[in-house]
Amino acid sequence: MVEHCVIVRGPSGSGGRRVCIDGETLGTAYSLHDLTVFLRYVGLVGGDELDVAESDLIEWHGGGPEVWPRKGGGPDCWTEPGELAPSSGELAPSAGETGGREAGHTGL
Repeated sequence: MVEHCVIVRGPSGSGGRRVCIDGETLGTAYSLHDLTVFLRYVGLVGGDELDVAESDLIEWHGGGPEVWPRKGGGPDCWTEPGELAPSSGELAPSAGETGGREAGHTGL
């Protein structure tokens, strides 16, 4: 079996994390769910989000699988899922709540 190098880059100001496989950008994930969908699409995982979070296949930069800043960046973007967002008083979405709606997919 061929080993692949999967890198999840650190969070950007857009609220996403760039996902690269073997040096090629696959897309931008905005949640662990998005990342799981990307990796399923290219056939690298068959499991769920927990399997992806615990995978030795992924090299995490700028934070692990629990770090998904809210879109827009800035000082309030680091709300962890389930915490109150400082500026809005609303709960931050959990990893599966975005449903991939905002994922930037390059179409590999």
